[in-house]
Amino acid sequence: MAQAALGAAGLHFDELNKLRVLEPEVAAQTAQLREQCRAFVDKTAEFQNIVGSLIELVDQLAKAVESEKMKAIGARNLLKSIAKQREAQEQQLQALIAEKKMQLESPTCSKGVSWPEHMAAVPQAWSYLQALQGTKEGSSLRTPGLNRGSRGWGSAEL
Repeated sequence: MAQAALGAAGLHFDELNKLRVLEPEVAAQTAQLREQCRAFVDKTAEFQNIVGSLIELVDQLAKAVESEKMKAIGARNLLKSIAKQREAQEQQLQALIAEKKMQLESPTCSKGVSWPEHMAAVPQAWSYLQALQGTKEGSSLRTPGLNRGSRGWGSAEL
């Protein structure tokens, strides 16, 4: 009867005969829920640590990829500039050959330079131009001394 009167008032005795405001079943469920919450919070903290380390790893990889990308862009730009320099050098040599050809075809030299001096400059430029165009298959250039005797110009395949 005393327990019924206390129960009606919302007071209960636990297994140790201590007076409680909650029913024993509700108190047990509350303790179980508290343990589940602690386990959940621990798992959440562990998950945050894993995600944090994953983010750091991805950031490091992104920096490495960006560095390699910049190196590749630099190498590509260097190759383009080398190709442009080679083309400019080739054009200069073509102009030099054309100039020497014009000088050789004229009966007199306007600068008073002898024929051997003219002839000495052409083969040097010609051999350098051939070295520059060594990778171009099927390109044809004009060479001195072919098809027209010693002063003529003809074509030759590189």
